[in-house]
Order: sequence, then structure tokens, then C-alpha cells
Amino acid sequence: MPAIDAILPVLDEEQTLPGVLASLPRPPLRRVVVVDNGSRDRSAELARAAGAEVVHEPRRGYGSACRRGLEHLRQDPPDIVVFMDADGSDDPADLPRLLAPLLEQRAELVIGSRTLGRLEPGALTQAQRLGGWLAGWGLGLLFGRRCTDLGPFRAARYAPLCELGMRDSTWGWTVEMQARAARGGWRIIEVPVHYRPRRAGASKISGSPVVAVRAGARILWTLARLAWMTRGAGLTHQSPNPDRGSSPA
Repeated sequence: MPAIDAILPVLDEEQTLPGVLASLPRPPLRRVVVVDNGSRDRSAELARAAGAEVVHEPRRGYGSACRRGLEHLRQDPPDIVVFMDADGSDDPADLPRLLAPLLEQRAELVIGSRTLGRLEPGALTQAQRLGGWLAGWGLGLLFGRRCTDLGPFRAARYAPLCELGMRDSTWGWTVEMQARAARGGWRIIEVPVHYRPRRAGASKISGSPVVAVRAGARILWTLARLAWMTRGAGLTHQSPNPDRGSSPA
């Protein structure tokens, strides 16, 4: 069985984190790494009590926390790394579905698509749906790999992911991963997942209209920046290989 580790970026999630950690299946997960991104509550303390490894990333930002988690795993690298949120919106019961294409050597990156799966009422706002559609359209136009979602619940092969050159420190992390993977010719598969409203507290993005707009703008700016950076190398507007393209499982 390949070594599979999980990374959970966390910012003030003491109300939801213990339940999420308790529901994560071990095996197949070998380790769970909680990256505390400057919490002012007991998130880090509760994560340790639940058996997770806790690392701290003082630089605020979703991408910063994810990168810190990847760096921590270098000490004993896994074969596969899983990313998921700590607010209870992702359903750990979907983990086998997420891992299957990787374990069967059919993909390098698997995205849990919320729009293809079962959405509970109120789980995604209209702004999030529109932003996801625009980002998916942009990925198809600029990188030849259209997608249905930028879901945070995803899994990838660890070593190739570390070589992608990920740089975004904020909300552009997920779309940057998909754009760089598409540019590199990765096999990317989307699988339907169950998505729920967060179990407690307010969303860091959808909980504020201003922040939601900023997040959407950051995602679109990230796509445009990556397309501009790679234009000279002739790596955008590639025709997807039918044997290596995005596809739902």
C-alpha cells in the first residue's frame, strides 16, 4: 500500500477540527498534518490531542499553509498527499473514491468535484458557483484542461507535486495547481464528492461578500499570470491528449 498523508490548513477551527480528525480513516491515511495558519483559538492544541502532527505557518494564506505542509512531509515523504478543509464541509467517506484513480495508476491529480457530486443546500453560494465556472472556462481556454470545480478536497502524487513550482500563497493555490498540472501534461481526473455546509463558524471566503470577490479576483488573476508566464514557452493553448485529459471518473 502506498504511503498516503493528509494536509489540513487550519485557521480558528476549534469547533469543527476534532470531529473532522476523528472521522479520517487510518488506514489508508498514514499521517495527518494540521497546518496552523495563525489560529487564535485552541485549534493546534486540539489537533495534537487527536493525534495529528501540528506545524505552524505564520504567513497568512491558504497557499502558504499548504506549502508549509508539503515542506513538513519532506522529512518522510509519502507517495500520495491529500488536501482537505477542516470545517467539516468535505466528507471523509469520499476518500476511497478520491484515491482510486491514483492507486490504479490512472491519474497524477484527482479533484473532488462538488458540482458533479451531491451538494447539500447552502453548501455553495451562487458567487462560488459562478467563480468556479469562470475558472474552469479559463483553464480550458488557456491550458486545454477545462474542469467543473476547484474543490479543496484533492489528492496528488507527492513527488511530482513538489516539482510543479507552486508559488501562490492565497486562494489561487488550487487553480494554480490545476493549471501547472495541465501545462505539465498530467492526467487529471475529477470525481464527484459530497459537499456540506460548514459545521460551525463562518467561512473565511463565502462568509464575507468582500472577501469572496477578492478570492475570485485572485483566482482569475492567477490564471492570467500563469498564462502570460508560459506564453513564450509555447505551453498554453495545448490540445489535450485524449489519453491524458481531464475526465470524470
